[in-house]
Amino acid sequence: MLNIGKVLEELKESPYEEIVIRAPHCGVVRFEPLEPGARVSGASGQWKEKPGTCIAVIERERNKRPIESVDKGELVAVNRNLEGTFVEAQTPLATIRHFLSKDEVLKIILQKALYLFCAPERAKYYFIPEVEKNIQASGSKSVKVHDGLELFIMSRMKREAPLAYSGPGGVIYAKYFERNENIDAGKPLIGVCPESQLPLIEDVVLRVQTEWEERE
Repeated sequence: MLNIGKVLEELKESPYEEIVIRAPHCGVVRFEPLEPGARVSGASGQWKEKPGTCIAVIERERNKRPIESVDKGELVAVNRNLEGTFVEAQTPLATIRHFLSKDEVLKIILQKALYLFCAPERAKYYFIPEVEKNIQASGSKSVKVHDGLELFIMSRMKREAPLAYSGPGGVIYAKYFERNENIDAGKPLIGVCPESQLPLIEDVVLRVQTEWEERE
C-alpha cells in the first residue's frame, strides 16, 4: 500500500515543480529585462484572457510572438546566451520554479493513491446518462463502479461507442475530464477509491488542507 504520509513529507521537502519555458517554434529570440529571482505570473481571468508575464519574444519571417510564463512562480534561470540568436523549436529558454498549491498537492497525492482509469484513445468522453444524473444530484463519490461496468460514452470523429470500466471496485473519488474536452490516450478519466480506504483518503485531504503552507 502506498505510504501517503511519506509522499506528503517528500512534497514538503521540495514544495515546487520546475517548469521549462521552450521556444514554440524556430526563430530569433530576444529576452525581456527579467533577472533570476523575478516573480512571474501565468495567464489569468475567467477565460485566461490576460496573458502571463512576457519572458521573451521570438521572431520568424518578421512575425513577432511573445513567449509568456505558463504559471506563477519565481524565475530561476534565463538562457541569455541565446539572445539575438536563431533557435530551433523546443529550445529551452528559461526555467520557472512554481510553488505547489494545496489543490495541486492533493492532485499529486490522489493520482498516486487512487486507481486511475485512463482514456484508451484520444477522444471526448461522457458518463452514460444514468451515471451523469447521479453525479449531478449527489456528486461523483455516490457512484460505485466494478469491473465491466458500462460507464462512459467515447466520442471520436462523430462516432460514439460505449466504454466499460476495468479495474478494482470502489467509488469515483476524482474526475479528470470535462464535457466536450478532447482527452489524449493514456490520460486519466477517473480515480477510483475502494470503499474500505475512504477514511484514509479523507484523512489525507484534511492533513493537506491544514498542514500545507502555500507560497506566492
